[in-house]
Amino acid sequence: MRNVVTQEVTCWEEVWFVQGFPQQLILWVTLMGTCFPHVAVSEVNHLAPVENLGLVKQAPRDARHVVTDRGIMVGYTETIPGTDVTLKMIPVPAGTFLLGSTEEDPHHKPDEGPQVKVDISPFWIGSCEITWEQYHVYMKMYGAFKQLTQLQQQADLAVENPVVHDYFENLPPGVDAVTSPTPLYDPSTTYQVGKQPEQPAVTMTQFAAKQFTKWLSGITGRDYRLPTEAEWEYAARAGTTTAYSFGDNADDVGDYAWYAENAAEKTHPVGTKKPNPWGLYDVHGNVAEWVLDGYDAGHFQSLQGKPVTLWEAVNWPTQLYPRVIRGGCWFDDSNLCRSSARQQSQDPDWNVSDPNLPLSPWWFTEEESMGVGFRIVRPLDPLDKAARKQVWEADVEMIQLDVMDRLEEGRGAQAVPTKHLPAAVGALNQESPQ
Repeated sequence: MRNVVTQEVTCWEEVWFVQGFPQQLILWVTLMGTCFPHVAVSEVNHLAPVENLGLVKQAPRDARHVVTDRGIMVGYTETIPGTDVTLKMIPVPAGTFLLGSTEEDPHHKPDEGPQVKVDISPFWIGSCEITWEQYHVYMKMYGAFKQLTQLQQQADLAVENPVVHDYFENLPPGVDAVTSPTPLYDPSTTYQVGKQPEQPAVTMTQFAAKQFTKWLSGITGRDYRLPTEAEWEYAARAGTTTAYSFGDNADDVGDYAWYAENAAEKTHPVGTKKPNPWGLYDVHGNVAEWVLDGYDAGHFQSLQGKPVTLWEAVNWPTQLYPRVIRGGCWFDDSNLCRSSARQQSQDPDWNVSDPNLPLSPWWFTEEESMGVGFRIVRPLDPLDKAARKQVWEADVEMIQLDVMDRLEEGRGAQAVPTKHLPAAVGALNQESPQ
């Protein structure tokens, strides 16, 4: 299947950003030299070279964009290679904001303060949470990865299929493999709150979400990862300083979020509520979202006193749990859907029903995890080798050992993600349809 890449500019209301002026966000549509507030404009689609996806040279007159010294960032659609499944990415400007909340917020919690001034670099972020349609593509890699491993151990067989042979011949030296999630132990439990293609994927561990971004990065040639906690809140706030991206009135939450009062005990198709000012859907409710950070109730206190950079603000995990999840979910009250609300993972409690030893490094089994998913970001500046390892790989020894044990026992699968992988997987699927 030919991989079609579409670069597009989508506008909910026109927003022009100029890097270097983060506190002066220009919220206008400029038409014929005149500014009209909150004017809706139609989508504009542009074909673009893969290497420049999301960057254009000329600012579109009628669409939201972010001006940077590397080009003009616009929204784009990423097609997962080898499929027709897409992800829509939204440009986010550089800026400085206050992470956390103050005691003036009636629902303020001690772990949300004191507020910290954080400098954010430009990036793209998914307009929606990762859906089952998107995550199932990654889940289906399990069988193909196993076949590739067997063929790699018997290299002469790989030659029989020229596409698979091409994959092996073009493996770059020194590139680590990516794992795929194992088949679900009990799909009826995982899919209890919904499994339709448009519903958000849930119950994956943070490690599995990170591996998804590594896999997607390898096959597209673009650096995707989970957002940091600061990036997540910056994008969720979208220039606002109120409790929610739409204001302080909790009575309006139902217009923007699926939460305890309206979700009917299940997830809902993404993008069906109102977006925030930058065009992000479901930052409040539906599912809470993994970020890169480990949870520490006193982390913001440790950063107090001076502005910090994006990477200085990250609390890199040093233990298995807890880790930060943001945004609130379908079973949460409105106060947990606030832009500044922090929640933490409880990994042992979320794996009580897992019969495996070691416990799965890819899946949780309990109801609480049915409210946990993720969305992805792509930084404007590519990641260096050290950063890639930090944002993609297992970061504590317990996860590393669990993955290694699974692979050695044949209960796991891995392959090197490159641009040749989708074609090789497609060729294997034609030979042995799954």
